[in-house]
Amino acid sequence: MITSSFIIVAIDGGAASGKSSSARALSERFNLLHVDTGSFYRAITAEMLRRGLRTDDLSGISATIAHVRLTTQVQGRSARMELDGRVAGEEIRGSAVNDAVSHFAAIPEVRQALLAYQRGQAEVARGAGFRGLVMEGRDIGSVIFPDATFRFFLQADPEERARRRASEGQRDPIAERDRLDSTRKTAPLACPPGALAIDTTHLNLAEVVARMVAPITRALEPL
Repeated sequence: MITSSFIIVAIDGGAASGKSSSARALSERFNLLHVDTGSFYRAITAEMLRRGLRTDDLSGISATIAHVRLTTQVQGRSARMELDGRVAGEEIRGSAVNDAVSHFAAIPEVRQALLAYQRGQAEVARGAGFRGLVMEGRDIGSVIFPDATFRFFLQADPEERARRRASEGQRDPIAERDRLDSTRKTAPLACPPGALAIDTTHLNLAEVVARMVAPITRALEPL
């Protein structure tokens, strides 16, 4: 049983493990603001590439982060990052960003700069009248919201995840992204202690969502 009417759901996992689809389903089911932190790192990466910065230019990266104003626009049930008032567009899903995002996301200065911004999405959700927040990423239940009301960790075989990306018409270096995500010094990808781990390899979306909905529903029933 939980005692607060405002809930935070943390969903972690590697690329194509099912985070986004399940997070959107939970957002709809429980009236939660959906926050895709991967899109935040993609937006930052796109900005760095636009400025011609490389991952080894730490002074340029730090200067950019220090001067770019980060705000949030709520579109429907989703949070969108604004950089100096501009919402990142479709370029964040392009191949250039896809190839570079794990490298920029591994930089400690980048992760530290986004820490407070990501935690601040809870206040965005409250202000927008949502019942809570569902945030997906790679360090949500371990670093961003270690005390989240519910924490899930999704995983699947690399081959299955690569197949999922290919079926979407996307090229994604799954193995390389896993290596970078799990070996970075700051907030490496790992199942947070106490989180419910779900192997989605042989599950469809409805089955994955059902395994997440069950404990949330049980906890919310008395409220």
